[in-house]
Parts: sequence; structure tokens; C-alpha cells
Amino acid sequence: MREPAPPPPADRPGDPLAGDPRSMAQRMRDGDWYRADDPEITEAAHRGIELAEAYNATSSRQETLRAELLGRLLGAVGEGTAVRPPLHVDYGTNLRMGARCFANFGLTALDVADITIGDDVQIGPHVQLLTPTHPLDPELRRAGWEAAEPITVEDGVWLGGGVVVCPGVTIGAGTVVGAGSVVTRDLPPRGLAVGSPARVVRSLDDDAGRPA
Repeated sequence: MREPAPPPPADRPGDPLAGDPRSMAQRMRDGDWYRADDPEITEAAHRGIELAEAYNATSSRQETLRAELLGRLLGAVGEGTAVRPPLHVDYGTNLRMGARCFANFGLTALDVADITIGDDVQIGPHVQLLTPTHPLDPELRRAGWEAAEPITVEDGVWLGGGVVVCPGVTIGAGTVVGAGSVVTRDLPPRGLAVGSPARVVRSLDDDAGRPA
């Protein structure tokens, strides 16, 4: 995780956006400093939370309704993908999941920035995908400024239970992240990563030829 680009010079202390013509919502989409107390952002958050609440209230027998709600909630969802409630999002529209994915109970996807999940991804219970970040300066944090960096989980990744993925991280195709790990930096394809911070302990290519 890295600190976002420094805010532009301010005309007033604690105002990193002085003179910037963009709306807060546009700044959020651009990955710059913004404040969430903006009507457009607030409305988008209400929509996402309400749809997530409706999704979480469904039963396991309501597969058709679940699929409809998930399609309305997420920016994209591929064929054969299943997400077990409860699912928690900031907006939902910035979360895109490929085909044949499975997310177990309690996925938290704070999708202020884009969260892109490839095909055939397995997500254990209580995984957290966290795109928001905050200034290191306590005065700016107190004033409510924040930003976000995208997360990418490539095809065939398996995230074990309780994994936390931090802002700006890409996890390479086929990589396995052990339960409880905290991923603070990019991981290469086809590795086994564990720990906090998560580190690759071996290449899965080393397993070639071993009995299943």
C-alpha cells in the first residue's frame, strides 16, 4: 500500500482541493483525494447498501432472486459465479467478478476504487478486499479526506479464510494466499503466499509432477 499522490497546494489550511473544478464524485473516480459527504456519492452508497441488504436477506432456496439482485448490485458478474451472503460493499458497481467464482460467507469488498476479480477465483469466508486509503496527516484525516486504489485478483486465485487485501494490490493468476494473511503488495502468478505481510514461500510450479 502506498500513500496517494500529495494533494495540490491549498488556499486554506486543510483544504486539499481548493481551486479544483471537479466534483467529489469525479475525484473519487479519478483516485484523488475526496470527501464522502457528497450527495452523488451518498446516493450511490445508499443504493449499494440497500441492494446488498436485500441480497443478504435471501434464502439459499431463492437462487433466481439472488442472481437477479447480484446482477443489479455488482458492476459485472460472470456465469456460474456464486456469492454466499452476507456480502458487504461500499457501492457494488465498482466490484466486477468473472465466471465460475465462489465467495464464501462474509466477503467485504470496499469498492471505492475498482475491484476486479477474474474467472475461477475461490474466496474463503470473511475475506476483506479494501481499496480505501487515508492521508497520513491527522489533520486531513480529521477533516474527512480519503482516496482509494484498485485491487485486481487474477484468474484462478484462491484466497483462504480471513485474508485481507490492501489498496493497490494485484494478485497474479493461480496464486494461493493462506488463511489469515495480509496482502500489502503485489504477488506474482502461481505462488503460495502466507503471513502478515504476505510473502511468497514457494512457486506452485515446483509442485509439477507431484501426486495429487
